[in-house]
Order: sequence, then C-alpha cells, then structure tokens
Amino acid sequence: MKTTPFSASTNIQALTTNGLECLAHKFAIQPAPRRLCTDCRRILVVDDDPTVREAVMAVLAEEGYLVLAAGGGLQALALAASRPVDLVLLDLNLPGQDGWNTFEQLTAEHPRIPIIIATGRPDQYFTAFNAGAGALLEKPFDIPALLQTIVCLLSTPPVERRARLAGRTTEFYYQPAEQKGQFYENQGSHHEMGNARV
Repeated sequence: MKTTPFSASTNIQALTTNGLECLAHKFAIQPAPRRLCTDCRRILVVDDDPTVREAVMAVLAEEGYLVLAAGGGLQALALAASRPVDLVLLDLNLPGQDGWNTFEQLTAEHPRIPIIIATGRPDQYFTAFNAGAGALLEKPFDIPALLQTIVCLLSTPPVERRARLAGRTTEFYYQPAEQKGQFYENQGSHHEMGNARV
C-alpha cells in the first residue's frame, strides 16, 4: 500500500489511477479572494442539519465554489432541475425523501453529476460503491478530505462517471469514521489527511 503524507498547508500529490491524473490542489490556510465568479463550479450541499450545511457551505465558498443548499431530498431534486450543478454532497438521513432515493433520482436525471455521500450512517461502503457514488465520507469528515475529493471528482471526465454508474471499476474515494486522518481509494492507495472536521 502506497502512502502519501501531507498536511493542510502542503500540496496534495497528484493521484494517478487508470491513466487519469487528479489535479494537485493546495490547501493553504488563506482566504480565497472575493470576486464575482461567472465560471465557478456549482456544488449542491444536501444536509438536513443546518449547522453542518452552513459550515460546509462556508468552507466551499471560501474555496471559490458557488454553493447551493438543500435541507431535504425533494428540495435538492428541484434545485438540480432548475440550475446547473457540477457536484452534489449528499447526506443520507433526510426528511421527506431519504438520501438513497434522492441519489437514485439524481443519477437517473443527471448521470454526469458526481455525487459524494457524506453520512453518519454506518455500513454504507458497499452500497455507495455499488450504486456508483464518487465517494463516501463518513461523518465527522475531514475538511481536507472533502476538498481533495471535490477537486478529484470535478477533474474526472463524464465518461468515467457514466462508467461508474454502469458498474465498471473506477476511482472511489472513501474515508471511514473510525479512520479520521486517513483517506482511501478503491485502488488501495492511502493518503493521510489533516484534522479539520465537520
């Protein structure tokens, strides 16, 4: 197993799997410059806990992403249908329509959008992997792990997303709750992560 150490203030090593390279991303502890962004990536954060939702939104906005928020599955589906979305961060414990039903409907209606499952629900690895999720981060998750996962999934071509949904082997990012500070890919690579958590 290959280990690539880094901290919140160093560059993340480029990850290469199946000939695809994840862009390196610097996690400098500096505020992102404020600007009107017309070409920024849009991330939909779906979580019923307003504290978690707002904390994640603040971090993503600081990183320069445009952030949409939903407190439930039906609201998330309506937002994804009405606006362009580049990535979804989806909790599973949602009011009204649960996270897995929301996941299924999102992937049916928007198969090119990568989805990160972020949950405190145990034993979701095989379900997330087999369903075609891009990643599973168990709560509480590390902020550097979230940011690295977002960068990697946004740099993945849509053809890989469709392959993942079709059940073909692709990269899958996973951070188990009991392994805080570590990050795993389905290819066996292991990357130590920083300590900031949500």
